[in-house]
Amino acid sequence: MFQQLLMLFGFFSLVLALVFWVNRAVGLLDWLMGDGQSAGTFLHLTLLSLPTILNTLLPIAAFAATVYVTNRLSSESELVVVQAAGYSPYRLARPVIVFGLFVALLVGILSHILVPMAQRELELRRNEIAQDVTARLLTEGTFVHPIEGVTFYVRTVTAAGELENIYFSNTRSEGARQSFMAREALIVKDEDGPKLLMFDGMSQIYQIESNRLSVTRFDSFVYSLSDLINEDSVPDPSVRSSTSFELLRASPAQMQTLQTNSGAIVAEVNERMNRALQGIAISLVGFAALLVGGFSRFGLWKQILLAVVLLVIVKSLDNTVDTIINKAPDQWPLRYAPTVLAIAMAWGLLWKTAHPRLKGMRDAADQKERQDAA
Repeated sequence: MFQQLLMLFGFFSLVLALVFWVNRAVGLLDWLMGDGQSAGTFLHLTLLSLPTILNTLLPIAAFAATVYVTNRLSSESELVVVQAAGYSPYRLARPVIVFGLFVALLVGILSHILVPMAQRELELRRNEIAQDVTARLLTEGTFVHPIEGVTFYVRTVTAAGELENIYFSNTRSEGARQSFMAREALIVKDEDGPKLLMFDGMSQIYQIESNRLSVTRFDSFVYSLSDLINEDSVPDPSVRSSTSFELLRASPAQMQTLQTNSGAIVAEVNERMNRALQGIAISLVGFAALLVGGFSRFGLWKQILLAVVLLVIVKSLDNTVDTIINKAPDQWPLRYAPTVLAIAMAWGLLWKTAHPRLKGMRDAADQKERQDAA
């Protein structure tokens, strides 16, 4: 049973990861292509988003695998045979618990280590892309706005990197608007930052107060693009991009850099721990909900629906608790309420499966009372 759970878990994880990955990649592709980035940059960023995607969907994949395997074992009468041999529901739940611990270990590694590391690398890469003036400007036939108040247009970019028929406008200066038009241009790197080297062009400066336009023609002109780059080349780390070990060892100065406090750090670490524990709780809920139905020729669709409803209840409560803790981090113990509820529901369903005679005894007592009344 554990082997089947692992196989189906891998299958559902792959399918869900592809769905989530494609959904995120569409928006990311639109942003990167609009910024003039290469396919390699797109692939790198999408790979960095995978740990976050897996961290979200692995508990759901574990639930789906548990429900599928339990339903198949029940439809093939394997669970009926094992139960008839004397195995209790608690004994049958052992492979599910071991499977849940395996999922919890994976989610724990992702939550505490891999996701923060990937988030940190993603922030660095996004910052590099934001500072890549060349990539942002080299978009043929489109007016681009690398920063507010600046407009750039290039008709053609040759294979050698030459820009043909460009237009550059800067309206950030108060009281004046400056624009350049050139037949050819190059973007060159310099110690002081990138430079726009223009040839055979014209410069126009429009004074708003005096309503005067000055036109200057030039054979060559150099314009510095360094003011289009954010001087802060390395972004400060955030709570989400710091591993749990770094958060727990953070000094007051580091907390100030992270723009957080000890209460928010404790809440964040417990949120990551709870995400891992939910892998066990959700798997048990799916197994117990299907086991309580016993064997039926018509299938376990009612029990499957029950399992889905219980999962929705747990995840809804988890979202509610998340909203509360975001407003009041000192309420972090509430983080474990959905997980405790899921375990309690699973234990209750297993207990009911282990005591089927209680229902039969109640039915017999009701029948006797009806007979005595008659």
